[in-house]
Amino acid sequence: MKIKGDVISKEDMTVDGEVEGKLEARDRLTIGPTGKVDAAIKASEVVVGGTVKGNVDASQRIVLRKGANLVGDVKTAGIVIEDGAYFRGGIDIARPENSR
Repeated sequence: MKIKGDVISKEDMTVDGEVEGKLEARDRLTIGPTGKVDAAIKASEVVVGGTVKGNVDASQRIVLRKGANLVGDVKTAGIVIEDGAYFRGGIDIARPENSR
């Protein structure tokens, strides 16, 4: 499946197809191993197993799984990059939203 446009979810969301535009999830957004995303992403937690081109804003954390490919700037409180993941861009480590 290929989606062009904005996708906004109040639930956890998993992308295993192609999305171009904007992705926003209240909680966890997972890009599966077959997922290809060319979009601005905003979620509490972002887990990438596929390919992402665009900026990622995750209030809690970003996880790049083995085989993931992320090109873009990220803003997050924490980041995990597994061996075998590719990342190119800037990292802005922010304080978690619920910290004092």
